[in-house]
Amino acid sequence: MAARRWARTGAVGTVAAAMAATAFTTPAQADSPAPRHTGHQATQRAMDELVAAGIPGITAGARDKNGSWQSTSGVGNLKTGAPRGVNDRFRIASITKTFVATVLLQMETEGRLSLDDKVERHLPGVVRGHGNDGRKITVRQLLNHTSGLFDYLGDPGYQKKYVEAEGFLKHRYDTVTPDLAVRTALSHRPNFQPGARHSYSNTNYVLSALIIEAVGGRTYEDEVRGRIIRPLGLRGTIMPGSTSDMPNPHSKAYSKLSDVAATKIYDVTRQNASQSWADGDMISTTTDLNRFFSALMRGRLLPKKQLAAMKTTVRDSEDPTTGYGLGLLTFTTSCGVKLWGHSGGWLGSLSHALTTEDGRHTLSYNLNGDWNWSAYIAEGEFCGTKAKRLTSANGSAPKR
Repeated sequence: MAARRWARTGAVGTVAAAMAATAFTTPAQADSPAPRHTGHQATQRAMDELVAAGIPGITAGARDKNGSWQSTSGVGNLKTGAPRGVNDRFRIASITKTFVATVLLQMETEGRLSLDDKVERHLPGVVRGHGNDGRKITVRQLLNHTSGLFDYLGDPGYQKKYVEAEGFLKHRYDTVTPDLAVRTALSHRPNFQPGARHSYSNTNYVLSALIIEAVGGRTYEDEVRGRIIRPLGLRGTIMPGSTSDMPNPHSKAYSKLSDVAATKIYDVTRQNASQSWADGDMISTTTDLNRFFSALMRGRLLPKKQLAAMKTTVRDSEDPTTGYGLGLLTFTTSCGVKLWGHSGGWLGSLSHALTTEDGRHTLSYNLNGDWNWSAYIAEGEFCGTKAKRLTSANGSAPKR
């Protein structure tokens, strides 16, 4: 699903689909770390400092006018001490939402739907009950989180079964359907009337993917593969369906399972991906994420009208320093660089994928521990020696 904001945006969702063609094997060893690069010292320093503060390991990649850079810090396996690998695959959590929004915007360019369509038009009778009404919510409001729908991940029963330690360890391999997420959300009254304000809800993207399937007649996974993954050659990107394994190469993923004060750290590498469907199930690499966000911002995936709509933001009600468009976040660094992208946090994985507005300078990175969010790495990459050291936001991952 998706956690929000730059300091805690992640993702997980619900449901399965076809397993990607790439073979899944387990367990896997991370590949060798990259050599230090002299052009990204502040980025590397920020990574090293987060590892020194307790994160097991970090893998990062950037691309700018000087070419590509990849590096790592820390370990990918706490037992063996194996380093993180530059080509590690990892769960990107809520960064999945940008892919979903892109597909819906492409469908709009084809005349198959409008952002101003009511949810009811494509999912008749689905959003009803306890004050929820799909006849009053638009597709646009799903994508920019102004629908008012309750976030199913916030349901205490759902958290107890799938997120907190005892429940997660018992149910981590269960297959979950999107219907459960929708039913859980609709058992609660809406947080506010549609359009009244912005409030991040993973439920919005479960419904968005269901609309993709209703309009396209194919699974959401097939639409993402056919429209984005294959055209861009994202060879490290996986639509995992209901598998619990991670494709090679990958590092271990570690979590405190919603208890940031806990001293016990759990290996959560294997978990059924259907428990975080279109709100956060995808697996990718730093190289692929940089390629995707660069292509998106440079107009390779959307025409000007739809890209402009995607970049039309509403103010984040929890963090007024950031804005949220249609599956796209924006914020400005301490040195004045405006960045676009998304973050994703789920059990065992915290990630950011960022780009300048022209798509010419990109950065993606992943932490394989979920208890310490920080935008300090982005500050290092885009501000260099002028980076403002930010206080880390300690917090366990869920909210994708």
